[in-house]
Amino acid sequence: MAATIGSRSSCRRLAGTVLRTPSRALWGLMRKNKEEVKVPEETVEIKEEPILECPPPRSRKYIPPEDLQSRVESHVRGVFNTHVNNDWQETSLEKNQLKFMLLAQLAEEFGHAVPNSRLHKMRIVKDVVHFYSIPVQDGTKFDEISSRQLPSNLKITWDY
Repeated sequence: MAATIGSRSSCRRLAGTVLRTPSRALWGLMRKNKEEVKVPEETVEIKEEPILECPPPRSRKYIPPEDLQSRVESHVRGVFNTHVNNDWQETSLEKNQLKFMLLAQLAEEFGHAVPNSRLHKMRIVKDVVHFYSIPVQDGTKFDEISSRQLPSNLKITWDY
């Protein structure tokens, strides 16, 4: 029973004597300390709620430029300097730093980046030219169907 009483109240030992402080006194001290710490109203900043707007959908449409070959060649010659042969499309992209620099410059110029899932397929410059020569349509299959000339016996009801 003495152990339970000692565990309920806080104890301090001073030179062999036990001083007991009731728990109410401790809680009172904590309340006083909390009340003493006050923040002046001038330093409190009121944060406004951010306006949550849905951003416009990102357009993935890409149409290759007519002078694609010459643009890519100029970037390849700029990045690889003396390492480029007469057949610049056969230049290897083994060094990751040079590959990154080339693809970053092309992505910035054309506004169309190589996705991560296709990076491992870019082994020579010819692969990069092939990637940038493919146009990308920004639309769904339903948009394609609606823009086509449909046969007279086929009807599409959009408002189902």
